[in-house]
Amino acid sequence: MKNHITKIVTFAILITTLISCKVSKDIETPKDAFPENFRNASTSSDTTSIADVEWKNFFTEKDIIKLIDSAVARNNDLQIAEKNIEIAQYRFTQSKWGNVPQVNLFVNASTSNPSDNSFTGLNLNQAIGAKHIDDYSAGASLSWEADIWGKIKNQKKGAYAGYLQSEEVKKALQTNIVANVSRGYYNLLMLDAQLDIARQNLRLNDSTTNIIKLKYDAGQVTTLAIQQSEAQKLNSAQLIPLLEQNIAIQENALSVLTGSFPDSKERTIRLSAIEVKNNNAIGIPSALVSRRPDVKSAELALKVANANVGITKADLYPALRITAQGGVNSFETSNWFNIPASLFGTVAGGLTQPLLNNKRLKTQYNIAVAEREKAVLAFRQSVLVAVSEVSDALVKVEKLQQQETFLKEKVKTLQQAIKNANLLFKNGMAEYLEVLTAQANLLQSELELADIKRQQLTANTDLYRALGGGWK
Repeated sequence: MKNHITKIVTFAILITTLISCKVSKDIETPKDAFPENFRNASTSSDTTSIADVEWKNFFTEKDIIKLIDSAVARNNDLQIAEKNIEIAQYRFTQSKWGNVPQVNLFVNASTSNPSDNSFTGLNLNQAIGAKHIDDYSAGASLSWEADIWGKIKNQKKGAYAGYLQSEEVKKALQTNIVANVSRGYYNLLMLDAQLDIARQNLRLNDSTTNIIKLKYDAGQVTTLAIQQSEAQKLNSAQLIPLLEQNIAIQENALSVLTGSFPDSKERTIRLSAIEVKNNNAIGIPSALVSRRPDVKSAELALKVANANVGITKADLYPALRITAQGGVNSFETSNWFNIPASLFGTVAGGLTQPLLNNKRLKTQYNIAVAEREKAVLAFRQSVLVAVSEVSDALVKVEKLQQQETFLKEKVKTLQQAIKNANLLFKNGMAEYLEVLTAQANLLQSELELADIKRQQLTANTDLYRALGGGWK
């Protein structure tokens, strides 16, 4: 029996060696999917990028670091992604056993009572003088499929790519969470700044209203002046509860991101104290595939699609399977384990070619090819989106800085205009409307300046995320 097994295994290895070949050719990620440089960026071959910086070093505000730490540790979406990685790990581990023979142990017992008038019954009675026969077997069965066409190899490749893809999905999710936490925190600081501006303006309106009332008592203005001043004061007062509402909503949103119930968030720094970084290191577009998780995930999806094409193509070809059984067998329990008389063994090997289900297998192969073509297009689209997001962030960083320069000058001018208007109004050289208009313009400009600062900080964060930063 041992010689028979050796011959069949040798035959299988010989067949595998002779006809083993790669039945499908993998498609590589298209190199022309990347531009040479980002728009709004100077031409450079420097491959260094701010995306290589760990988020704890990119964000220097301790409040943001504390919030992001909490989000990375407690965010429910990230924890779900961790479980998906665990599941993919199990699948990949299981795929490694594809080349290992399947071995099963068995114990069987049966009894047969043939008819007395049947051929079996007559022979049974003559042979052993009994009307029934018992049969007892115990042993092991083995089944093994030779990986002639690389089917099992592709299954392992696909499972491994799927495992890596699940890790990239988690990284992409973390980059978004890190960016969203920082955006939320900067928005919170902007709302705080705008709340301070609204309160200061309300105090200024109070002072102006008091002056106008004194002018009214002196008969220098009409009640219309008091009414318009009161209306502008109420306009500033209305902003305060609106901003307080938005602050609470933003704090609640940050609580969800950090995996906690709604609560206030600590702020130990003011918006005006944060320096807007000048992030010039952006690298080259082709590096996005290694830095940006969603682009890497799209590349891995193509590898999974390549593996599926190989698997479905291999199903169209003959499969070489070897089976074997061995153990002890007897129709009497007393002789069941009488060695070697009760020993038995069978070995078989053969090629199986699908016939009637060939059309179904061909359809599955065609679908796999189409899915691979989709994966190529999805990869190109992921690169387009990534490059576009980087270009958007670059132009925002540049143009917001210019806007801030002009707006600062505008605020400075309006602050001086307020002083002049108040002085002229007190001396009867300016109308009250000029004072109220100057105050309204200053309020709007100061609110816009706080928003511009928030937009600049957010644009830097967006550039960092667009380049693939935030998951390290």
